[in-house]
Amino acid sequence: MFNKFLRESNVSAIILTVIRLYLGYSWFTAGLHKLTGGFDASGFLKGAIANPVKGPEGEMVFGWYVTFLKSFALPNVDIFNVIVPWGETLIGLGLLLGCLTTAAMFFGLFMNFAFFLAGTVSHNPRDIFLGFIILTAGYNAGKIGLDRWVIPFIRKISKKNSENNQAKVTV
Repeated sequence: MFNKFLRESNVSAIILTVIRLYLGYSWFTAGLHKLTGGFDASGFLKGAIANPVKGPEGEMVFGWYVTFLKSFALPNVDIFNVIVPWGETLIGLGLLLGCLTTAAMFFGLFMNFAFFLAGTVSHNPRDIFLGFIILTAGYNAGKIGLDRWVIPFIRKISKKNSENNQAKVTV
């Protein structure tokens, strides 16, 4: 019942738009500040490696993630110095414009979980909760936005390509 409301209701589309704009603004401004103010992820990565998330007994909870940060992320910090600010900015732009909303929110949640696994709590739990609402709503979350035109266009192109591929197979 709740999923039906989220995915089909016009009232829900209005509520989702408010949530989407809130999250979009948060992502966009965070990314823009990193793009314009200079950004270096090495300090964050070193901190996450030196002070990993620990359980109640003091044991490291996400050892596999610390290994990833130490062996891949930190040696390739230059890549992350580009991906993080541009990713945040583009996620924010997608959410603000309501364009490819579910894709933007998927990648937003991916980044939220990456920050969370590194030990950053901050506003991540709230953003994850709201992000799952947007993701669950699917198309309805971007209905009051560019998705109203973009998604039908993509579906039309996809259907046309599918029909062309089926015609090639039968020939």
